[in-house]
Amino acid sequence: MSEMKENMRIYFASDAHLGMDSQVQSLDREKLLVRWLDEIRKDATEIYLLGDMFDYWFEYRKVVPRGFTRFIAKIAEITDSGIPVYYFIGNHDVWIFNYLPSEAGIILCPVPVTKYYNEKKFFIAHGDGLGPNERSHRFLMKITRNKILQWFYTCLHPNFATALAQRISRRTRYAKGITLEFLGPDKEDLFQFAREKLKTEHFDFFIFGHRHIPMEYSLNEKSKLILVGDWIINFTYALFDGEKVILKKFQGG
Repeated sequence: MSEMKENMRIYFASDAHLGMDSQVQSLDREKLLVRWLDEIRKDATEIYLLGDMFDYWFEYRKVVPRGFTRFIAKIAEITDSGIPVYYFIGNHDVWIFNYLPSEAGIILCPVPVTKYYNEKKFFIAHGDGLGPNERSHRFLMKITRNKILQWFYTCLHPNFATALAQRISRRTRYAKGITLEFLGPDKEDLFQFAREKLKTEHFDFFIFGHRHIPMEYSLNEKSKLILVGDWIINFTYALFDGEKVILKKFQGG
């Protein structure tokens, strides 16, 4: 059922990878993200964070990763004010369990969702594991979401587990400042996925993170695909104003 509201403003952001770079750089990006949240909360109807806002996250029963205090506190402040914040699990922060929902009030989305706003139909997801060439991501998802393997991981001391994850993270292309170029609409997995989806079901908007590229693309006359970019290089986000989705760049407030 479509949700109809006047002055609707829904915001989408993704891929901040907080904790990826040095503490100073990560903190600077976190502060910028908090300024953006402060700005949009003035008129936001809902907020979607499409995953990988943290470069690494794992919750033990009594221990959570150090840092990110400003970001988490701001999310809690926003949800306390009555604005829903949806958080999609990405491929870097897959181990979010109960802490952020209970302490910050987020609505956790472990899988893609379909939403209706003002008679517009949305398919919203982080984006990993979708498309014909995402087999490695789908295999990794089976491993990281396996309850038994998650339990074994909790047997590692948090200091060791975090240091190991951070060491692996520093070897990723984004940590090294390397970005993947846009492959073209015929080769990009998310574009192929959306086209296949449209063969059986209409969507007005597909909104994804994951690719770190800000882009708007018309799949046909009635359907658009939006890549919201990231908060490492681009500092971009998407806004649904009740009629259309617009890509924007945050200039720092």
